[in-house]
Amino acid sequence: MTSSHPRLVDPSWLSEHLGDPSIRIVDATVHLRFDEDGAHTESGRETYQAAHVPGATFADQLLDLTEHDGEAPFAAARSEHFAEVMGGLGIGNEHTVVVYDHVNGIWATRLWWQLGLEGHDDVVVLDGGLRAWQDAGHPVATGGAVYPATTFTPHRRAQRAVSTADVEAATQDPSVLLINSLARGSFAEARIPGSVNVPFDELVDEQGRLRGADELRPLFDSVGALDPTVSPVTYCGGGIAATAVAFALQGLGRGDVAIYDGSMTAWTSDASRPLERG
Repeated sequence: MTSSHPRLVDPSWLSEHLGDPSIRIVDATVHLRFDEDGAHTESGRETYQAAHVPGATFADQLLDLTEHDGEAPFAAARSEHFAEVMGGLGIGNEHTVVVYDHVNGIWATRLWWQLGLEGHDDVVVLDGGLRAWQDAGHPVATGGAVYPATTFTPHRRAQRAVSTADVEAATQDPSVLLINSLARGSFAEARIPGSVNVPFDELVDEQGRLRGADELRPLFDSVGALDPTVSPVTYCGGGIAATAVAFALQGLGRGDVAIYDGSMTAWTSDASRPLERG
């Protein structure tokens, strides 16, 4: 494993562990694009089938791991449904799960967070995703891969996700630190009152690899996120990029970060909720 984060692995480590029966490799890709009509998501199954780490299965977060009638488009699936999907993918509580994506890492950390939400901590993220795997000269496979179905037993940790009501209360509670994970321009346009900003795109280098602790620590320290007297809650547009910030914080010793799963989508659904700008 790489030394910059206890839950991060590099392509060399993964290459050495291909075929290990205790490991389940999962492609967690979702494609997100923006145009004049807003944000659009698309399942990553097609790109998975075109190229993936050998032995990796595909978790369709968009279609299978989202509560479609939740307060935001990407609300986490209910525990029972999540467990059914994981078991169907061949992921049990005894497995080390290696997650990656084709894009910028936020979809991998989203699945990392959902597994942790359901009590499964034995999860690592492939640093730099499929791009890093290919840049290292490792082969890719096409088509699909299936592990034998098994049983996944969830143990929901409710404290790892907060609701809109919780965030409303947090705006008046100095012991809670709300961290907006969007780019600085989006943060300036509109944010939940009292929030600080740690943009997810500043957590990685030009190759999409997570920056080292010596670079990340000053970034988080500058907004008070490492203060042990506050409880960090991360949010973004829809609860995806927020998980990348939570993942980076875990590498700095903060395993107590909660995600506002509804994020700005849920917050702005009621025009009476206040926003800060500028």
